Formats: sequence, structure tokens, C-alpha cells
Amino acid sequence: MPEWLDTVIRCSLFLVVLFLITKLLGKKQLSQLSFFEYVTGITIGSIAGEVAMGLERNIMQGIIGVVIFAGIPYLAGLLSLKSKTFRDFIEGQGTVFIKDGKIMEDNLKKERYTTDELLELLRKKDVFNAADVEFGILEADGDFNVLLKKENQPLTAKDLGVAVAPIKEPETVIMDGEILDEPLSTIGQSRNWLNTELAKLGVTVENVFLGQVDSYGQLQVDLFDDKLKVPSPQEKPLILATIKKCQADLELFALGTEAQEAKRMYSENSEKLQKVLDNVTPVLRS
Repeated sequence: MPEWLDTVIRCSLFLVVLFLITKLLGKKQLSQLSFFEYVTGITIGSIAGEVAMGLERNIMQGIIGVVIFAGIPYLAGLLSLKSKTFRDFIEGQGTVFIKDGKIMEDNLKKERYTTDELLELLRKKDVFNAADVEFGILEADGDFNVLLKKENQPLTAKDLGVAVAPIKEPETVIMDGEILDEPLSTIGQSRNWLNTELAKLGVTVENVFLGQVDSYGQLQVDLFDDKLKVPSPQEKPLILATIKKCQADLELFALGTEAQEAKRMYSENSEKLQKVLDNVTPVLRS
């Protein structure tokens, strides 16, 4: 067998083996590596590279080595699910750096972090004053998370007592100029509806790079030609304007009539519509 063909076969074989092993180990192997998984990944890659390039002529021994180094973390992962003590030993635990606005100097030294490095971690979280932090922890995977003190946290709709409508995941209905029927059926719409919405925007489906329908049923599109501007959907502003006009008309009717019963009816309904406006305005303006 020619040497180049032998190399092609080895590389192709180990590419497939590594792919299958990575799938077996799961997504965590790609994102949050423990020390154990990090060392294992390097070793597997080294074995595969050496055998694939023919430095070690016995392919089966190379495959066995890769399987062993992949099997150990797989078994360790199963044991971690059963035992917290084993999981803490293998994956490690988070280290508290800040508690109640106070920096834990001993924990910094334990993890060999300097004050400058801690301040850099805080700045990456948009925090410039350690005293503003209620709780700061260095996770086992090296990520740093902070919980600001209550008075330093941004206000939310819940804090203000404002009711907001739930937001659902946008559905992608057009991709690369092609209509996706499954997301359309998920939101209960058809191609005819989509073509109508595109006509309102003055575009055709072939010109749309990406089209998404938000939780309010509005179609948002991004065109292939970045120089073209697409008008924003007008459904929500039109609904808001219509409600406001109806409320204003009821007030005018109440002022314009001499009949007390009619005046009372118009005033009551005007007040009810005003309450509706107060509730839906934040939603329809978003």
C-alpha cells in the first residue's frame, strides 16, 4: 500500500473514532472541562495524532489506548452522578472570593489570584466596586459569577409592580431565501400569511436572508442586500393608536351629550379603556 494512502486511511479512521468518542462523552467535553477531562482530552489527541501519522504502526493498540482514555472519564462521569463526594473531588468546587462586600483574602491566595486579577474579573462583569457585590464566586470551571447587593441590582418590572406580557421564543420562518414550513405550522400560520406579510414590507422571499416571527406575531426580516432598509412592522403602533382614538372619542361623546345616562355610560367606558391603555401601552411600544 502506498504510504500516502496508508496515512489517508489512518487519519480518516481516527477522525471517525474521535468523533464517536466525543459524542459519547457528551457536550460537557466541549464546553466546561474539569482538570481530569482536560488532561484526558490532550492525551487522546496525542495518541490519535501519533498513530494516525504512522509513528506507531499498530492501529489496534492506538484504538485501544484511545478507548481506555475515553472510557475512564465516561465511568468517572457516571460515578459523579451517584456520589457528590466523588464529584467534588473530580470536578472541584467553587471558591468564594467576595461575601457581603468583603474580599476573602485567604481564598484568593488559595487559588493564586492577585487583587488585580480579581478586579479584572469584576470589570468583566461590569462591576467596578467590590463593595457593591453581595456574593462573588470562582466556579470550578474557572468562570467568575457575581450577585450584586439588592440596592445595586437593576430595577425589573416585578420590582415596579408592572405586569408584562410573556415573551416566547422567536420562530425562524425564512432562512437563506427559503421558507421553513415547520416553524410556520408551530405558530399556526401558512405560506399565504407569510407572503401577505412580506408584501406589506415590500420584499419577496428570495431577497430575505433571515425572517423571524416574534411572540407578538410580527414578522422581522433581514435582507441579503444590507443597503436596503425594511420598514418596521406597524401592527402594534396601529393597535395602540386605535385604542387611544377610541378612548378619546368616548371622552368627547361624554362631553358632547346632554343625556345624563349616556354621559355616565361614555365616562365609565372611557375610564375602562384608559385602564386597558395603561396595561397594554408598555407591550405595544416595545
